[in-house]
Amino acid sequence: MKFLRAIAIPIMPFYYLVTGFRNCLYDWGLKKSTFFNFPVICVGNLSVGGTGKTPMIEYLIRLLKDDYKIATLSRGYKRKTKGFLLANDHVSAEELGDEPFQFYNKFKGNIHVAVDGNRIHGINQLMVLNPRPEVFLLDDAYQHRRVKAGLNILLTSYDNLYVNDYVLPVGNLRESRRGANRADIIVVTKCPKHLDKDKKISVMEQINLKDNQRLFFSYIKYAQQAQSSSSYIKLEGLKPFTLVTGIANAHPLVKHLKEMGLDFEHLNFKDHYEFSSQDVKRFEALSSPIITTEKDYMRLKKYSTIADKLYYLPIEIGIDKTEVFNRMVLDYIKNN
Repeated sequence: MKFLRAIAIPIMPFYYLVTGFRNCLYDWGLKKSTFFNFPVICVGNLSVGGTGKTPMIEYLIRLLKDDYKIATLSRGYKRKTKGFLLANDHVSAEELGDEPFQFYNKFKGNIHVAVDGNRIHGINQLMVLNPRPEVFLLDDAYQHRRVKAGLNILLTSYDNLYVNDYVLPVGNLRESRRGANRADIIVVTKCPKHLDKDKKISVMEQINLKDNQRLFFSYIKYAQQAQSSSSYIKLEGLKPFTLVTGIANAHPLVKHLKEMGLDFEHLNFKDHYEFSSQDVKRFEALSSPIITTEKDYMRLKKYSTIADKLYYLPIEIGIDKTEVFNRMVLDYIKNN
């Protein structure tokens, strides 16, 4: 992989110029951004996957759902459908995409969940629903500049800050680091739970915030038990099991389980992996429990032959200066 990225170095300036020129067209008003006169919050990143967008969207849903009518809008990455689709009890993960499917299964009855590659069209479709959404959460839309969100939340991983990365294909950035200037809030995700002050200052100095930006640090809170749709098992003292992951960065989860002293085999697949019938047969042959992420569980739970051994580990995020973060979000909504 490193070799392929090394030989791709001559391509990087071309990619940098194309993405930079596109951003300039929006900055100069030569390409149109649509602004809506109601709260639109964008959660995204500069890099390709693995920064924790899904837990952040879920955090915002929990923060807002009791006081506002919420709609989430994603493009539905790797889904097998096109255009606008509103989640319902008859829609599958393959049709909706695994993350939106997860939002719907967890929060249905409280929010609208929709997918549309054209975010403007998706928002307009959601606006005619009854009840009409009051707050829109755009998932992974930081580069979708046709919509001008009122509040931009940019995520970057603690162990791979965007300031130390490069644009594709040499690095993992979708656009140059200057894209961070559009953010109102920057959240450093997947931090150690107890991050000391000096390390926070070091990160802040590297990021070099603009005057209008605020920086927060977040960490993953893992549940003490893995669960399925009908049962659960405690992790502490669990006998050898198999960990199955199809996410961009499984390292924090693997590290957490090892720190618990657990004995497991890790079957690691690429992000948004579509499990095949051969994979399922391999899982059927396992005598140990299978623990996976919630996102992967959404794709695997349809296979009845492994249902009795399949569990997922729920996660949430914790944010330092929680009250300040929450107040920024709530004040934005109140003022709009």
